[in-house]
Amino acid sequence: MARPTPTLELIDRLLEVIDNDILPLTKDGVAQGNKVFGAALLHKSDLSLLLAETNNELESPLLHGEMHALKRYHELSATDRPAPEELIFLSTHEPCSLCMSAITWAGFDNFFYLFSHEDSRDAIAIPHDLKILKEVFDVNPGEYRSSNAFWDSFGIRRLVNDLDEIERTQRLQKIEKVIKQYEELSTHYQTGKDDNAIPLN
Repeated sequence: MARPTPTLELIDRLLEVIDNDILPLTKDGVAQGNKVFGAALLHKSDLSLLLAETNNELESPLLHGEMHALKRYHELSATDRPAPEELIFLSTHEPCSLCMSAITWAGFDNFFYLFSHEDSRDAIAIPHDLKILKEVFDVNPGEYRSSNAFWDSFGIRRLVNDLDEIERTQRLQKIEKVIKQYEELSTHYQTGKDDNAIPLN
């Protein structure tokens, strides 16, 4: 199946999944002490949801939102697990180096995200993604190849900014609603993070 092409229908559906499916899980996860990151898998054919997950670093520091989604995906029976090329990978935040590599190794040909690495650093005070990319790989912000032999990646906010004015305004209103919820969750997480045992909290 071909790599996905961003359409208005797809943008709207991704925002809907973040708001209705990922955020409720994330609210529960943050209440337990986990970070705010989440992910979901959707069928390319009809944009229906296969699964949604959120960060579960209290169980393991490897279970970022994307990693937790991949874990659950591979726990599905072979008959219930679509091939990765049949799916859209949605991440609430631009995947870190760990998750980006896992998405690649798992065979996905795409990922979409709402918040950038810079948003994670500046808006929710979690700078680890950019720091690891720079310290380990000597990659500056935005310098990895967003389209390559393995996958195409898309920042949803950038896609929205390219829409015409009326369509852009409508989607930005939806995004602003989501942003406010993540800001509240981030404040809650930051307030209690010293009480958890997550290595890079």
